[in-house]
Amino acid sequence: MTRGETAPRKRPNVRLSVVRALFRGLGSIAPAATAELAVALFRRPPRHRASDTEGAALGKADRTNLSVNGLPLAVWRWGKGPAVLLVHGWGSRGSRLASFVEPITDAGFSVVAFDAPGHGASAGRLSSLPQFIAAIQAVARESGGVEAIVAHSMGGAATTLAMGRGLRVGRVVFLAPAADPTGYSERFAAMVGLSPAVLGRMRRSIERRFGQKWEEFDVLAAARTMTAPLLVIHDRDDFDVAWTDGAAIASAWPGAELVSTTGLGHRRIVHDPEVVSRAVRFVIGSRAATRASGGA
Repeated sequence: MTRGETAPRKRPNVRLSVVRALFRGLGSIAPAATAELAVALFRRPPRHRASDTEGAALGKADRTNLSVNGLPLAVWRWGKGPAVLLVHGWGSRGSRLASFVEPITDAGFSVVAFDAPGHGASAGRLSSLPQFIAAIQAVARESGGVEAIVAHSMGGAATTLAMGRGLRVGRVVFLAPAADPTGYSERFAAMVGLSPAVLGRMRRSIERRFGQKWEEFDVLAAARTMTAPLLVIHDRDDFDVAWTDGAAIASAWPGAELVSTTGLGHRRIVHDPEVVSRAVRFVIGSRAATRASGGA
């Protein structure tokens, strides 16, 4: 920009302004109702159409539906051999990690992906971190266990918590993982204009709905108990989930390796050839270790 030019004016987000006005006005006269409305909005993931590349990848997979808590979950599987589970993030879908399918199956593994509840082709319109965790556990059981997991964004938090609750995994790769579910709820409250009192009501409503306390979703506490090898790849220019989240998980998780990239942001990181290659080499290491120890 040269001297004398003016920066383009940023368009106001009219929809968000209306939501903030609604929550502020309603919260002062009906805090309980406002909290329930906030719960519904907090649990409603955005939906995006899959790309042609993703559609082509799904066309080569075997699809099944798995019932999780009474709702059908869309599951895809490619190839044969020990299973590597792909876990997408909030507002995404299993095919988002399609770049990993071919190199992993070429290495002699099968690849399993799913759409979390309320996402993609799975049933429901609402979702939550507890539902992500339940889906991971159910898909892993149905797959006969998983050799490794590659997870993106909130999928990293859900995977950590699922492992903390007993899920056995040989190796783990996190791409831009989220480390602070409680902080996310606070950022949501600030974005839509919830008062601290209404935020507290919203959290208690979610606790009652799932029978779990917010304290049970401490990702870093769970990470400190892990023994499986972990590779974290996070971009310093990630403006959706800060690089510090990935760094915090890598620091808490014993023996974890952190690889930092630049210029990829939060979404391009899942398709970047160098990132995919680095992650796949790490996953393949589980097969090499098994063979070295005399396993099948």
